This record gives sequence, C-alpha cells and structure tokens, in this order.
Amino acid sequence: MSDSASTLIIPVESQVRELDAKILLSCIAAERGFPVLMGSRAFTHFQVASVPRGVYVAKSMRSLSNSMFKALRQLGHDIVAWEEEALVHPPADTYFTLRLSPATVKKVSHIFAWGQENADLLRQYPELPQDMPIHITGNPRGDMLRPELRPYFDPEVSRLRGLYGDFILINTNFSDVNPFIPSIGLFKPSKDARKTAKRGQSGIGMNQQFAEGLRDHKLAVLEDFKQLIPALAQAFPGRTIVVRPHPSESYQIYQEIAAWNERIVVINEGNVIPWLLAAKALVHNGCTTGLEAYVLGVPAISYLATLNEFYDYDFQGLPTKLSHQCFNFAELQNTVQRVLAGELGSADGAERQALIDYYLAAQQGPLACERIVDVLESCGYSEKQPPRSPIGAYVQGWLFTKLKAALTNLYMRRPGPNRLAYHDHRFPEIPVTEIEHKIARFGQLLHRFDHIKIEQHSKHLFMVRSTDKRRTGQGLRSAAANESYPAVSNENNKLLPD
Repeated sequence: MSDSASTLIIPVESQVRELDAKILLSCIAAERGFPVLMGSRAFTHFQVASVPRGVYVAKSMRSLSNSMFKALRQLGHDIVAWEEEALVHPPADTYFTLRLSPATVKKVSHIFAWGQENADLLRQYPELPQDMPIHITGNPRGDMLRPELRPYFDPEVSRLRGLYGDFILINTNFSDVNPFIPSIGLFKPSKDARKTAKRGQSGIGMNQQFAEGLRDHKLAVLEDFKQLIPALAQAFPGRTIVVRPHPSESYQIYQEIAAWNERIVVINEGNVIPWLLAAKALVHNGCTTGLEAYVLGVPAISYLATLNEFYDYDFQGLPTKLSHQCFNFAELQNTVQRVLAGELGSADGAERQALIDYYLAAQQGPLACERIVDVLESCGYSEKQPPRSPIGAYVQGWLFTKLKAALTNLYMRRPGPNRLAYHDHRFPEIPVTEIEHKIARFGQLLHRFDHIKIEQHSKHLFMVRSTDKRRTGQGLRSAAANESYPAVSNENNKLLPD
C-alpha cells in the first residue's frame, strides 16, 4: 500500500440502512491500497481535521452540507458523492431544491449514480457544473440485494424465523410527520396555531405548497396504518405482525398499538434485508423497501387506502409500481391470504423489470463497490493525496471543524429529546469484533479479504486497512475496469470515457 494513498473517508448516518454496504465498500477499497476511515457521520466530522488528506464519500448534496463541504475542501480533502434518496424522489423541480444545492454540488469532484434514471435526472439540474462527471456505477446498498451476497444474511434470517415464525412485515415511512425529534420533520411544532409553522430539516428546500400537501397526505396515511396494524393482527391470528419504523421515526405511536396485542412487535433492529427475506409478505406505502423486496423476490404490497396520485405515483411511485397495490383493507386482506397460501408471489412482469433496470445499475457483473473504487483508482487517488490547501484556507477549515464539533457536542447534550439520543438511535455503539465478524462473512462468500484488518480509531470510528504489504490495487482491479459505465458530462449531454 502506498504511503501517499488518499484516505477514503466513509461516513455512516443510519447504521441499520448503510453499515453493511459501507463495510463492503471499505474492504474493497482497502484491498486496493486505500486506508479507510469508516463510521458515524457526526463523529467523522468531529475528527476530520485530524485525518490525512483524502476523499470524503458523501451521501447527499443538500444545502445543509454547504458549510461542512467548504471546510472539507479547505482541509485539503476531495469530495465524491452519491444521492442516497435518488431511487424514490419527487418531481425534478422539487427534487432539485430539496436535495441539491449549487454551492454544495460545486465542491464535489465526482458523482456516482444508482442507475440511468439517476444520471438522467442529475443532467437536468441547471446548476450542475459543465464538467461534472457522473459515473453510472450503482450503489453499495444495491450490492447487498444481489443473489451472491444474500447468504450473508442467512444466520439472521434463520434467527428471525425462529423468533417470529411466518410473520407479516410492515415497514413505515412517516419520519416527515412522526419524527424521532421534532426538528427533523417537515415542520417544527408551533405553540401558536396562528403563525406559519417553521420548516423542519426534511422540509428545507420544498416549496410551501408541496410541503403542506405532503404533510397532510402523510398524516392521513399514518392514520390508515394506525388502523391497519391491529386490523391485520385480528385478521391473521396465527401470524406475528412485525412493525419496522423508519430509522428517523418515533416508535411511540406503534408501541402504544403493540401494547394491546402481544403478536404485534415493534422493532428496527439490523439491516432490513434479512427481515424482508424472513417475512412472508411486506406491507408498505411508497417505501424504498418495496423496491428492495421486488429485487429480492419477496411479495410486497403497497397499501393505498388514502390515494393521492401526485404524492403516491409522481413522488413515491417506484416502490408502489413494483408492488401489488391495494386500495382498501378488504383487498389487502385478500392479497395477504393469497400470498400466505402460496397462490401469489412477488409482483412481476416485463414492465416492472424494465423499470428496475432503468433505476438500478450493477445488478450483475462487477459489484457497484468495485466500480466505484475503479473510478477512484482511475483518478489516481490510490497513488497520491489531493493537493495541500493554502495555509490560510486550511486554518479556516480547521477552526470551523473544531468549533462545530464543540458546539455539536454541547447541542447533543441539551435536556429533552436531543441530538445525542437521535445519534445513538441511528448509530448505536458497535464493537470492533462485530465488524470483524461481518468482514469474515463477506470474505467467506467472496473468497477474499484475508488481509483486511480493522481497528478502533476513536469513538464510533474505525480504520480499515490491508496488511498485505505488496501493491494490491493493480492485481485486484475488477473486471469492471474493462467495461464502460460512463462518466456523463452535463455539457451537450456527452458521454465521457472514465
């Protein structure tokens, strides 16, 4: 491994959703000669001024990241990014103001797209720099859905089936109106009903009409699900109903429902994939898990008792279109009965397959993780660090990150629902031994990673390296290096070679 290789900085915001995929990305990058810092996004930002110059892998390009992206560049780090929420997104005009910021995008060197649809959408962004390369690589989370990696979850699938039997899984997606802490919802609570509610974190960038309409629709659908959960338990007395809230949701509503029926279980433990593989059926409303269930071949049902075609199809349409659709409880009950009887499997058809192929790249061939690391290698990051910043800029970035860390630590410990509780809800402490176990499972499946070592860097952060002293990158360059997954430039919509 070259001593001058760029450090790959891989932050994780939601442990249950992102960690397994980012462990896989970390191992593949380390195998190619990159030292990798991986762990909690918040704690990564606490330490980023002390990390050797490298490449920060961002999961979004929202305006909320403007100041941190500026500081990262001042410290000498380059930034590459993908859009975590790109698979289920609102219409383009709302998506651009909600998920993209001109100031943030301009600080990014490369964008990795989930698929062709993601790249086509980004090319429409008026503020996209003309020379911005968009690489259609797929996403590490997509790798976890592939047939060759599904056995990674076998022990967990067996454990869940042993605990809950042939259970029905309900995935909720109401963090906009049922947030873990009030400030992250669409609107912040207001004691004065006469005043216009201030926008919360998830509503920043939406126009008022869209945000208010989405809030009203989500509240109505939440009420549908509050009735649905006990109704399913009553309709299927021999089955456990597992309610898995969104990682950013409050559990209280669901726990109050579960208190009346011991066969209703509320839990958000681990990655959703083993839960999907273990379940007999999934019930959702516009949730990304509907797409994941489709790829895994698990019967998924989108419950649309309150239908708004704009929000349910134009906004959250992809997972709904990939699922069986039910518009009242009688339809839902009948569909679940057919699934449990073995008469109905997952939704299928050529139209659905064409849809998933448009949205999700790297379903076969080289892993998305391999393709991403290929791009990083082709840019020379495995051989050298980004150039140093001018001393004045570096000092500004250093001071900003240190001040931000101090203020964030104070804010995390405010009385009442606070950011520390929210952080620990999304990224509970995990020991090195557990991550080592995950790496070993990947290694057994892929017949690699024998030389990968992980160690604790600091609280919630880990260093991943290769112990093989030889230059490993060239020999392990994936077959994707011989393929064309193009970098797309905004200028004249040309395809540029990697």
